[in-house]
Amino acid sequence: MTESRPPLPPFTRATAIQKVRAAEDGWNNRDPHKVSLAYTVDSQWRNRHEFPKGRAEIVEFLTRKWTKEKEYRLIKELWAYEGNRIAVRFAYEWHDDAGQWFRSYGNENWEFDENGLMQKRYASINDLPIAESERKFHWPQGRRPDDHPGLSDLGL
Repeated sequence: MTESRPPLPPFTRATAIQKVRAAEDGWNNRDPHKVSLAYTVDSQWRNRHEFPKGRAEIVEFLTRKWTKEKEYRLIKELWAYEGNRIAVRFAYEWHDDAGQWFRSYGNENWEFDENGLMQKRYASINDLPIAESERKFHWPQGRRPDDHPGLSDLGL
C-alpha cells in the first residue's frame, strides 16, 4: 500500500496553503514520530548545520530540537509554489533551559513526491533573543487557533 499525504502536487494556491497549514499544525503538536510520517522514508533535509536523511534521523533531530526548545510555537506562511514545490517563511518562539526567550525566523524550500510526501526540505534559520514581554505567540501549546494572527498580520 502506497503512503499518501494529500493535498497532492501539482499545487494550486489553495492546496499549497493547505499543505503549509498542515505542516505548521504537525510541528506545533511536537510529536516527532507523527511529524516524520509527512516525509518520504529517504527524505533529505538541511536544517542549519544538520543534514538528516530518512525518517529515523528526522525523529532523532526533532526529539533533540523539542527537548531544547521549550514552549515551542510556530507560524508558517506560504511564500511561493510551483508544481511539486512550495517555499515558506516562518517564525517560532521558544525558550531555553535558562528561561531566555527567542524568536527564530527562517525560510524553507520543500519538494514533494507524487504522493504528497516531502522528499526534500531545505531550511535557513536565524535566532533572535527576545524578552518574554516581546512574545507574540500566546496560544495554548498545540495547534495555532484559526483566529490567531499570522506572520503578515503580526508584522513579522
